[in-house]
Amino acid sequence: MIIRRAANGLDLPYPSEITPRAVFEERRQFIRRLALGSVAGSALWEMANREAHGQTASAQKLVASPNPAYAILDKKTSQKDATTYNNFYEFGTDKSEPAMMAGGLKTRPWTVSIEGEVKKPFVLDIDSLLKLATLEERIYRFRCVEGWSMVVPWIGYSLSHLIKKAEPTGNAKYIEFVTLDDKKQMPGVRSPVLDWPYTEGLRLDEAAHPLALLTFGMYGEVLPNQNGAPVRMVLPWKYGFKSVKSIVKIRFTKEQPATAWNKTAPREYGFYSNVSPEVDHPRWSQASERRIGEDGLFARKRKTLMFNGYSEVASLYTGMDLKKFY
Repeated sequence: MIIRRAANGLDLPYPSEITPRAVFEERRQFIRRLALGSVAGSALWEMANREAHGQTASAQKLVASPNPAYAILDKKTSQKDATTYNNFYEFGTDKSEPAMMAGGLKTRPWTVSIEGEVKKPFVLDIDSLLKLATLEERIYRFRCVEGWSMVVPWIGYSLSHLIKKAEPTGNAKYIEFVTLDDKKQMPGVRSPVLDWPYTEGLRLDEAAHPLALLTFGMYGEVLPNQNGAPVRMVLPWKYGFKSVKSIVKIRFTKEQPATAWNKTAPREYGFYSNVSPEVDHPRWSQASERRIGEDGLFARKRKTLMFNGYSEVASLYTGMDLKKFY
């Protein structure tokens, strides 16, 4: 059940108000048994479930070399959990909805426009974008804003490769990311829950950090639609909502760009969105987390690590008050 509250005049569901995964899974299993009640019925359910999730038995493989520099020791989250528990408001506000609603998203043809304060603006189709740099697999901790976390093997390359190709001018201080805004394919954008299209932003030095991953796949396959196909960002030291999905435009700017969640609830979602146990969200603590698929509702929570454990980014914020610039 989602409890809706007014925010800026809108009925806005917050992540913390979404049904807990354990409760949802138990309810879904109960419904399965009621609706099907047989071995044959179970087979039909699994087939329908795959189709609803936009999954096929022959998902397209994506070849990439594992990068040992980004291979943490934590146990990887199961592919099923990582692809069925998502925030992707273009396809619904409940975490189960993107997997059920995104199957029809067309990811070919697809282009990404690079523009703004750059010497070499250009437009690349997704296949050319894939070939821009060597793909590698990186295992990242991935932190969700409401206290859940995952460990996912992502496939992509550092955003810095694209930045170098564009050659930013001296005026470029930030990068704005703009997502697809298509009411025909994305039922969620018909709702006023956010100011569409979804936008996110980074400082240029954040975007150029080697950890910032322009991402095309996960678990050895192309990105499932519900995980941001065909191209998204993954920033492991920032909360998950900062990792913008289904990108169609990357714009270099002089001024700090407005971001979707900051526009909707500015007192709750700042521009930086760094993982910090010392900075609580106004409605919940950020000091601890639960690992999806491992930590049940009654298990002891894990302590949140500063910058999600990626201490190498600390120098980006030297001298900044992270409670003020949250």
